[in-house]
Amino acid sequence: MSPPVAPAGWSRWLVPPAALAVHLSIGQAYAWSVFKPPLESALGLSGTQSALPFQLGIVMLGLSAAFGGTLVERNGPRWAMTVALICFSSGFLLSSLGAWTEQYWLIVLGYGFVGGIGLGIGYISPVSTLIKWFPDRPGMATGIAIMGFGGGALIASPWSAQMLESFGTDSSGIALAFLVHGLAYAVFMSLGVLLVRVPRTEKPVEGAPSTLQGPQVSARNAVRTPQFWLLWIVLCMNVTAGIGILEKAAPMITDFFADTSMSVSASAAAGFVALLSAANMAGRIGWSSTSDLIGRKNIYRVYLGVGAVMYALIALFGDSSKPLFVLCAFVILSFYGGGFATIPAYLKDLFGTYEVGAIHGRLLTAWSTAGVLGPLIVNWIADRQEEAGKHGSALYGVSFLIMIGLLVVGFVANELVRPVDARHHIPAPRKAADVKRQQSESA
Repeated sequence: MSPPVAPAGWSRWLVPPAALAVHLSIGQAYAWSVFKPPLESALGLSGTQSALPFQLGIVMLGLSAAFGGTLVERNGPRWAMTVALICFSSGFLLSSLGAWTEQYWLIVLGYGFVGGIGLGIGYISPVSTLIKWFPDRPGMATGIAIMGFGGGALIASPWSAQMLESFGTDSSGIALAFLVHGLAYAVFMSLGVLLVRVPRTEKPVEGAPSTLQGPQVSARNAVRTPQFWLLWIVLCMNVTAGIGILEKAAPMITDFFADTSMSVSASAAAGFVALLSAANMAGRIGWSSTSDLIGRKNIYRVYLGVGAVMYALIALFGDSSKPLFVLCAFVILSFYGGGFATIPAYLKDLFGTYEVGAIHGRLLTAWSTAGVLGPLIVNWIADRQEEAGKHGSALYGVSFLIMIGLLVVGFVANELVRPVDARHHIPAPRKAADVKRQQSESA
């Protein structure tokens, strides 16, 4: 399925909304926690069991992005968005059947496995196309789209909560909510499928740099370079540090101030979670756009270096000042979102646009790793500290020190990134032939 080539005069600003239609939909994944309590009550699940669909979804996101990246690059954004639509919506429909019949394994299969494939393919579907449309501002372009994934929960959380309130929180009510989600997201994502276009030429904007300027590296060669694995470490460390707070945000702020006169209510903790979602979303467009001005390496110095300082401030003074705790957490989550949005442009700078979508997909295995590592560090250590008789902020001191260490590791890895050796570049004649073939296929 080849996407239609943009007609003469087509505005490139119509492409980010196509990407947003997909990313705002699959960003629902961050709102899974809304369904956890009803599922636990209706199906008699533990907290660990109710988290399984989300965890499997994030693992499948990374794996499907890695293994499907080359297909996305080869078949184009319309094919990828269509696959994402089918898988993500089908995941909800299977989950609806699972809730209706009270077969939890169907919810895990639907939302986690099938829907997770939709997450991964949908996440990388617009990346290379946006970079080709915006060769002059790749950080901003990918930030706009990936911002949608971070902000999807801001829409999905209240919407899902309202549906559960209207339909009920028993198995039939949950099933109906899943059904509505699946159908509504299918319609919304189809707007992206219909709207997406590829540029007619490699220079869609007069005066912009060519998208084929500089080194061009295939996905197969990219994974053989130290640069790829250094960026894998950079992304994994940054995501681990951010998700460590995000996954346990509400109980964390409650614990931090439980032994003080500034105790945090359940509603205030929920407000804190919403604030972190806003930081995640804002960081994706704000910091990625900044990277176009100061460079990708410099912005990751900020994410990792300043992020370590923020963690140190929370560990040392967080329980004595609520504004300081909230501000530091806000900054860390903005770096978390910014790291996701900036990495495609960083890959483009190092490896070119030849197969940047496929390279990005392979790199997202770092997200799968961090999605397990971050919550495991924070939760396991907090449980052990509680068993040892500690409470309040003392539950998190050790895990925060570990996060600082991980961010330092990421900072060092970023410093070691150098231009890709010429032996990994695609020869110019092959590059020209491949580009000509791709353009003729699209036409």
